[in-house]
Amino acid sequence: MSHHWGYGKDNGPAHWHESCPIANGERQSPIDIQQKSAKYDPSLKSLSINYDPSAAKSIINNGHSFNVEFDDSGDKCVLKGGPVEGTYKLLQFHIHWGSCEGQGSEHTVDGVRYDAELHLVHWNTKYGNFGEAVKHPDGLAVVGVFWKVGSACPGIQKVVDALDSIKHKGKQAPFTNFDPAGLLPASRDYWTYPGSLTTPPLLECVTWIVLKEPVTVSKEQIDKLRCLCFNDENECQCPMVDNWRPCQPLKSREVRASFQ
Repeated sequence: MSHHWGYGKDNGPAHWHESCPIANGERQSPIDIQQKSAKYDPSLKSLSINYDPSAAKSIINNGHSFNVEFDDSGDKCVLKGGPVEGTYKLLQFHIHWGSCEGQGSEHTVDGVRYDAELHLVHWNTKYGNFGEAVKHPDGLAVVGVFWKVGSACPGIQKVVDALDSIKHKGKQAPFTNFDPAGLLPASRDYWTYPGSLTTPPLLECVTWIVLKEPVTVSKEQIDKLRCLCFNDENECQCPMVDNWRPCQPLKSREVRASFQ
């Protein structure tokens, strides 16, 4: 499956159910977060995020986005609290973006789409490793951060500068000494709901933690993302843009808010 899906008209999200029947499942992501119906839950804890810059190890173009990958063998980058029990380790982060401003994020808020969306992917340490964690409903905790175009974000510049070295699918480069906390907004208010991966295999193993406050990035920073390519250097150049899945039905789920 992983080699055949993408974001084109012949292999994009409308076709994913053909090889991933769970695409029509009960807890698929992303969703449209409707602020009026999101329920304030006073029992939700504040997020505890502790990241060690020394855990960053590499950046890779996987043909769908790029991943910044972290050493998850120790306890250098962990998430606790919020809506989850136990400890979750950071494995990677990646971004979804559009071909122009006004589209790019996967989640929407009251139907409004942001210019991009960052996903920080953590796995539940009680399952021992990422591969085992994705088999369980509480296996992953993914923090989503909206991006909107405005002034530059200093915290993302090192990532942007590394993109030239991974322009094509399959390219990888060392990426060390980076603190992903610099990608987070000042406020840790969040919405949470039970969902799924937003790319095949679309496993329903994610507790989503979508931060309310967006981060502002410059037009130049987001334009650099659009210089990446979906394919390898031997194929015709296909710019990596609009790598987002449309919103999925909420069905019987409830969105909870950590704030009033």
